[in-house]
Amino acid sequence: MFLLKKVCLNLFLPLLIVFSALGLTGCSSKGRLNDWMEMDGKKKILSTTAQIGGLTAAIGGDRVDGWVLIQGDLDPHSYEIVKGDGEKVERADLVFYNGLGLEHGASLAALLKASAKAVPIGEKIAAAEPGRILKRGNTTDPHIWMDISLWKGAIGPIVENLSRIDPEGTSYYEERGAALASEMDLAHNELRSRLLKISPEKRYLVTSHDAFQYFTRSYLADEQEANWKERFAAPEGLAPDGQLNPLDIQRIIDFVKAKRIEVIFPESNVSRDSIKKIAHASRELGIELRVCAEPLYGDSMSGLAYLEMMSRNADVILRHLELSEPSQ
Repeated sequence: MFLLKKVCLNLFLPLLIVFSALGLTGCSSKGRLNDWMEMDGKKKILSTTAQIGGLTAAIGGDRVDGWVLIQGDLDPHSYEIVKGDGEKVERADLVFYNGLGLEHGASLAALLKASAKAVPIGEKIAAAEPGRILKRGNTTDPHIWMDISLWKGAIGPIVENLSRIDPEGTSYYEERGAALASEMDLAHNELRSRLLKISPEKRYLVTSHDAFQYFTRSYLADEQEANWKERFAAPEGLAPDGQLNPLDIQRIIDFVKAKRIEVIFPESNVSRDSIKKIAHASRELGIELRVCAEPLYGDSMSGLAYLEMMSRNADVILRHLELSEPSQ
Protein backbone atom coordinates (compact mmCIF):
# COMPACT_ATOMS: atom_id res chain seq x y z
CA MET A 1 0.00 0.00 0.00
CA PHE A 2 1.22 3.43 -0.68
CA LEU A 3 2.38 5.78 2.02
CA LEU A 4 3.96 2.75 3.64
CA LYS A 5 7.41 2.64 2.08
CA LYS A 6 10.28 5.11 1.98
CA VAL A 7 11.81 5.70 -1.43
CA CYS A 8 14.05 8.14 -3.20
CA LEU A 9 12.39 10.30 -5.81
CA ASN A 10 14.99 9.39 -8.40
CA LEU A 11 13.24 6.01 -8.61
CA PHE A 12 9.77 5.83 -10.11
CA LEU A 13 7.38 3.42 -8.43
CA PRO A 14 3.75 2.69 -9.19
CA LEU A 15 0.94 4.56 -7.49
CA LEU A 16 0.41 1.99 -4.80
CA ILE A 17 3.87 2.57 -3.35
CA VAL A 18 4.07 5.62 -1.19
CA PHE A 19 6.75 8.15 -0.75
CA SER A 20 8.57 8.76 2.44
CA ALA A 21 7.22 11.34 4.80
CA LEU A 22 10.61 13.04 4.81
CA GLY A 23 10.17 15.35 1.97
CA LEU A 24 9.11 13.02 -0.74
CA THR A 25 12.68 11.87 -0.64
CA GLY A 26 13.79 9.48 2.04
CA CYS A 27 17.31 10.29 0.78
CA SER A 28 17.39 13.89 1.89
CA SER A 29 20.85 15.39 1.49
CA LYS A 30 22.63 18.43 0.18
CA GLY A 31 23.10 16.65 -3.14
CA ARG A 32 19.42 15.80 -3.33
CA LEU A 33 18.51 19.43 -2.62
CA ASN A 34 20.86 20.58 -5.37
CA ASP A 35 19.09 18.19 -7.74
CA TRP A 36 15.73 19.59 -6.68
CA MET A 37 16.88 23.12 -7.40
CA GLU A 38 17.91 22.21 -10.95
CA MET A 39 15.71 22.38 -14.04
CA ASP A 40 14.74 18.86 -15.08
CA GLY A 41 11.32 19.24 -16.66
CA LYS A 42 9.41 18.37 -13.50
CA LYS A 43 7.29 20.75 -11.48
CA LYS A 44 9.11 21.72 -8.31
CA ILE A 45 6.83 21.55 -5.26
CA LEU A 46 7.82 22.76 -1.82
CA SER A 47 5.75 21.54 1.15
CA THR A 48 6.25 22.93 4.63
CA THR A 49 5.52 19.61 6.37
CA ALA A 50 6.04 15.94 5.61
CA GLN A 51 2.31 15.32 6.06
CA ILE A 52 1.65 17.56 3.05
CA GLY A 53 4.71 16.34 1.18
CA GLY A 54 3.58 12.73 1.30
CA LEU A 55 0.22 13.51 -0.30
CA THR A 56 1.84 15.71 -2.93
CA ALA A 57 4.25 12.92 -3.89
CA ALA A 58 1.46 10.37 -4.10
CA ILE A 59 -0.62 12.62 -6.35
CA GLY A 60 2.19 14.16 -8.36
CA GLY A 61 4.04 10.94 -9.11
CA ASP A 62 6.79 11.27 -11.70
CA ARG A 63 5.51 14.62 -12.98
CA VAL A 64 6.63 16.48 -9.85
CA ASP A 65 9.75 16.79 -7.76
CA GLY A 66 9.05 17.62 -4.13
CA TRP A 67 10.94 18.96 -1.16
CA VAL A 68 9.86 19.30 2.46
CA LEU A 69 10.97 22.44 4.26
CA ILE A 70 10.52 21.33 7.91
CA GLN A 71 12.26 17.99 8.09
CA GLY A 72 13.00 15.39 10.74
CA ASP A 73 11.78 16.16 14.25
CA LEU A 74 11.78 19.94 13.90
CA ASP A 75 8.75 21.65 15.41
CA PRO A 76 6.51 23.16 12.68
CA HIS A 77 4.89 25.50 15.21
CA SER A 78 8.05 27.42 15.96
CA TYR A 79 10.12 26.84 12.81
CA GLU A 80 12.03 29.94 11.68
CA ILE A 81 13.58 30.16 8.24
CA VAL A 82 17.25 29.41 7.80
CA LYS A 83 19.73 30.28 5.09
CA GLY A 84 18.51 28.93 1.77
CA ASP A 85 14.81 28.72 2.62
CA GLY A 86 14.04 31.87 0.68
CA GLU A 87 15.74 30.42 -2.37
CA LYS A 88 13.66 27.24 -2.06
CA VAL A 89 10.45 29.26 -2.07
CA GLU A 90 11.69 31.28 -5.04
CA ARG A 91 12.62 28.11 -6.95
CA ALA A 92 9.35 26.29 -6.30
CA ASP A 93 6.52 26.32 -8.80
CA LEU A 94 4.12 25.82 -5.88
CA VAL A 95 4.39 26.01 -2.11
CA PHE A 96 1.89 23.99 -0.07
CA TYR A 97 1.57 24.78 3.63
CA ASN A 98 -0.79 23.74 6.39
CA GLY A 99 -2.00 27.12 7.61
CA LEU A 100 -4.58 27.41 10.41
CA GLY A 101 -1.80 28.90 12.50
CA LEU A 102 0.54 25.89 12.39
CA GLU A 103 3.51 27.65 10.79
CA HIS A 104 3.48 30.62 13.13
CA GLY A 105 7.22 31.24 13.39
CA ALA A 106 7.42 34.93 12.48
CA SER A 107 9.94 34.64 9.65
CA LEU A 108 8.29 31.61 8.03
CA ALA A 109 4.79 33.10 8.35
CA ALA A 110 5.99 36.30 6.69
CA LEU A 111 7.71 34.37 3.89
CA LEU A 112 4.57 32.36 3.15
CA LYS A 113 2.31 35.41 3.29
CA ALA A 114 4.52 37.25 0.81
CA SER A 115 4.59 34.41 -1.73
CA ALA A 116 1.95 34.33 -4.46
CA LYS A 117 2.84 30.64 -4.96
CA ALA A 118 1.81 29.61 -1.44
CA VAL A 119 -1.37 27.56 -1.02
CA PRO A 120 -2.76 27.06 2.52
CA ILE A 121 -4.08 23.50 2.46
CA GLY A 122 -5.67 23.72 5.91
CA GLU A 123 -7.55 26.88 5.03
CA LYS A 124 -8.99 25.13 1.97
CA ILE A 125 -10.16 22.20 4.10
CA ALA A 126 -11.63 24.54 6.72
CA ALA A 127 -13.55 26.46 4.05
CA ALA A 128 -15.01 23.21 2.68
CA GLU A 129 -15.83 21.68 6.09
CA PRO A 130 -15.96 24.45 8.70
CA GLY A 131 -18.03 22.37 11.12
CA ARG A 132 -15.23 19.83 11.53
CA ILE A 133 -12.50 22.30 12.49
CA LEU A 134 -11.70 22.34 16.21
CA LYS A 135 -10.62 25.17 18.47
CA ARG A 136 -9.02 25.59 21.87
CA GLY A 137 -10.57 28.77 23.18
CA ASN A 138 -10.19 31.27 20.34
CA THR A 139 -7.30 29.39 18.72
CA THR A 140 -7.85 27.05 15.78
CA ASP A 141 -6.41 23.57 16.19
CA PRO A 142 -4.22 23.08 13.09
CA HIS A 143 -3.57 19.33 13.55
CA ILE A 144 -6.12 18.31 10.92
CA TRP A 145 -3.94 15.50 9.53
CA MET A 146 -4.65 13.51 12.71
CA ASP A 147 -8.04 12.57 11.23
CA ILE A 148 -7.47 10.72 7.96
CA SER A 149 -11.00 11.41 6.76
CA LEU A 150 -10.49 15.15 7.26
CA TRP A 151 -6.96 15.20 5.82
CA LYS A 152 -8.35 13.55 2.71
CA GLY A 153 -9.76 16.99 1.96
CA ALA A 154 -6.23 18.07 1.03
CA ILE A 155 -6.40 15.98 -2.14
CA GLY A 156 -8.73 18.36 -3.98
CA PRO A 157 -6.61 21.50 -3.49
CA ILE A 158 -3.42 19.63 -4.38
CA VAL A 159 -4.93 18.19 -7.58
CA GLU A 160 -6.41 21.56 -8.50
CA ASN A 161 -3.19 23.48 -8.08
CA LEU A 162 -0.96 20.91 -9.73
CA SER A 163 -3.36 20.91 -12.67
CA ARG A 164 -3.26 24.72 -12.79
CA ILE A 165 0.50 24.83 -13.28
CA ASP A 166 0.60 21.65 -15.38
CA PRO A 167 -2.65 21.39 -17.40
CA GLU A 168 -1.34 18.47 -19.45
CA GLY A 169 -1.13 16.40 -16.28
CA THR A 170 -4.69 17.05 -15.12
CA SER A 171 -6.12 13.59 -15.81
CA TYR A 172 -2.98 12.00 -14.33
CA TYR A 173 -3.34 13.98 -11.10
CA GLU A 174 -7.07 13.32 -10.91
CA GLU A 175 -6.62 9.56 -11.29
CA ARG A 176 -3.91 9.40 -8.66
CA GLY A 177 -5.91 11.65 -6.35
CA ALA A 178 -8.93 9.38 -6.63
CA ALA A 179 -6.81 6.30 -5.86
CA LEU A 180 -5.29 8.05 -2.86
CA ALA A 181 -8.74 9.06 -1.59
CA SER A 182 -9.89 5.44 -1.74
CA GLU A 183 -6.86 4.25 0.17
CA MET A 184 -7.32 6.93 2.82
CA ASP A 185 -10.98 5.92 3.24
CA LEU A 186 -9.94 2.32 3.82
CA ALA A 187 -7.23 3.32 6.28
CA HIS A 188 -9.59 5.60 8.22
CA ASN A 189 -12.24 2.93 8.58
CA GLU A 190 -9.68 0.31 9.56
CA LEU A 191 -8.17 2.49 12.28
CA ARG A 192 -11.57 3.35 13.67
CA SER A 193 -12.62 -0.30 13.70
CA ARG A 194 -9.46 -1.35 15.54
CA LEU A 195 -9.54 1.33 18.22
CA LEU A 196 -13.24 1.10 18.96
CA LYS A 197 -12.64 -2.50 20.03
CA ILE A 198 -11.07 -1.05 23.19
CA SER A 199 -13.69 -1.01 25.91
CA PRO A 200 -15.22 2.48 26.32
CA GLU A 201 -14.03 2.85 29.93
CA LYS A 202 -10.40 2.53 28.77
CA ARG A 203 -10.59 4.77 25.69
CA TYR A 204 -8.93 7.80 27.31
CA LEU A 205 -5.79 9.45 26.01
CA VAL A 206 -3.19 11.71 27.61
CA THR A 207 -0.35 12.96 25.39
CA SER A 208 2.35 15.60 25.61
CA HIS A 209 0.46 18.41 23.86
CA ASP A 210 -2.85 19.15 22.15
CA ALA A 211 -2.06 17.39 18.86
CA PHE A 212 -4.55 14.54 19.35
CA GLN A 213 -7.95 16.24 19.53
CA TYR A 214 -8.90 15.26 15.99
CA PHE A 215 -7.53 11.76 16.53
CA THR A 216 -9.60 11.32 19.69
CA ARG A 217 -12.82 12.54 18.08
CA SER A 218 -12.37 10.32 15.06
CA TYR A 219 -10.92 7.11 16.51
CA LEU A 220 -11.61 6.91 20.26
CA ALA A 221 -15.14 8.29 20.51
CA ASP A 222 -18.34 6.50 19.63
CA GLU A 223 -20.33 7.86 16.73
CA GLN A 224 -22.16 11.07 17.68
CA GLU A 225 -20.65 10.98 21.17
CA ALA A 226 -21.48 14.42 22.55
CA ASN A 227 -18.82 14.49 25.27
CA TRP A 228 -15.94 13.10 23.22
CA LYS A 229 -13.60 15.89 24.42
CA GLU A 230 -13.64 14.28 27.85
CA ARG A 231 -11.61 11.41 26.38
CA PHE A 232 -8.47 13.50 25.83
CA ALA A 233 -6.16 15.74 27.84
CA ALA A 234 -2.65 17.16 27.47
CA PRO A 235 -0.52 19.31 29.74
CA GLU A 236 0.74 21.54 26.95
CA GLY A 237 -1.33 23.55 24.47
CA LEU A 238 -1.62 23.51 20.70
CA ALA A 239 1.99 24.65 20.32
CA PRO A 240 4.26 22.86 22.82
CA ASP A 241 6.59 25.16 24.71
CA GLY A 242 7.53 23.04 27.73
CA GLN A 243 6.44 25.73 30.16
CA LEU A 244 4.20 24.05 32.71
CA ASN A 245 2.81 25.53 35.87
CA PRO A 246 1.46 23.61 38.89
CA LEU A 247 -2.11 24.11 37.65
CA ASP A 248 -1.29 22.29 34.40
CA ILE A 249 0.11 19.35 36.32
CA GLN A 250 -2.80 19.25 38.76
CA ARG A 251 -5.33 19.38 35.91
CA ILE A 252 -3.86 16.27 34.30
CA ILE A 253 -3.53 14.46 37.63
CA ASP A 254 -7.21 15.13 38.30
CA PHE A 255 -8.08 13.82 34.83
CA VAL A 256 -5.95 10.70 35.31
CA LYS A 257 -7.54 10.00 38.69
CA ALA A 258 -11.13 10.60 37.51
CA LYS A 259 -10.76 8.39 34.43
CA ARG A 260 -8.59 5.75 36.14
CA ILE A 261 -5.88 6.16 33.52
CA GLU A 262 -2.78 4.01 33.91
CA VAL A 263 -0.58 5.14 31.01
CA ILE A 264 0.29 8.46 29.38
CA PHE A 265 1.98 8.85 26.01
CA PRO A 266 5.00 10.93 25.01
CA GLU A 267 5.29 12.44 21.53
CA SER A 268 8.30 11.89 19.34
CA ASN A 269 9.38 15.52 18.99
CA VAL A 270 8.19 16.94 22.33
CA SER A 271 10.22 16.94 25.54
CA ARG A 272 9.12 14.21 27.95
CA ASP A 273 9.76 16.44 30.96
CA SER A 274 6.13 17.44 31.39
CA ILE A 275 4.65 13.96 31.37
CA LYS A 276 7.47 12.64 33.57
CA LYS A 277 6.61 15.32 36.11
CA ILE A 278 2.95 14.32 35.96
CA ALA A 279 3.75 10.62 36.38
CA HIS A 280 6.07 11.35 39.32
CA ALA A 281 3.55 13.63 41.05
CA SER A 282 0.79 11.07 40.50
CA ARG A 283 2.80 8.25 42.04
CA GLU A 284 3.55 10.42 45.07
CA LEU A 285 -0.22 10.70 45.51
CA GLY A 286 -0.63 6.92 45.29
CA ILE A 287 -1.85 6.91 41.69
CA GLU A 288 -0.15 4.22 39.61
CA LEU A 289 0.72 5.93 36.32
CA ARG A 290 3.38 4.94 33.82
CA VAL A 291 4.89 6.75 30.85
CA CYS A 292 4.62 4.67 27.68
CA ALA A 293 8.04 3.62 26.38
CA GLU A 294 6.86 4.06 22.78
CA PRO A 295 6.23 7.58 21.48
CA LEU A 296 3.28 8.76 19.43
CA TYR A 297 3.75 10.83 16.29
CA GLY A 298 1.88 14.10 15.96
CA ASP A 299 3.69 17.14 14.59
CA SER A 300 6.62 15.06 13.37
CA MET A 301 6.56 11.80 11.42
CA SER A 302 10.23 11.00 12.12
CA GLY A 303 10.83 9.53 8.68
CA LEU A 304 7.62 7.52 8.58
CA ALA A 305 5.11 7.82 5.78
CA TYR A 306 1.74 9.35 6.60
CA LEU A 307 -0.54 6.30 6.79
CA GLU A 308 2.30 4.36 8.39
CA MET A 309 2.47 7.02 11.10
CA MET A 310 -1.27 6.88 11.71
CA SER A 311 -1.27 3.09 11.85
CA ARG A 312 1.67 3.04 14.24
CA ASN A 313 -0.07 5.51 16.55
CA ALA A 314 -3.12 3.27 16.58
CA ASP A 315 -1.01 0.17 17.31
CA VAL A 316 0.75 1.80 20.25
CA ILE A 317 -2.46 3.18 21.75
CA LEU A 318 -4.31 -0.09 21.27
CA ARG A 319 -1.62 -2.24 22.88
CA HIS A 320 -1.04 -0.02 25.87
CA LEU A 321 -4.64 0.82 26.64
CA GLU A 322 -5.56 -2.85 26.43
CA LEU A 323 -2.89 -3.54 29.06
CA SER A 324 -4.75 -1.28 31.47
CA GLU A 325 -7.12 -2.73 33.99
CA PRO A 326 -10.75 -1.86 33.27
CA SER A 327 -12.29 0.80 35.50
CA GLN A 328 -14.42 -0.42 38.38
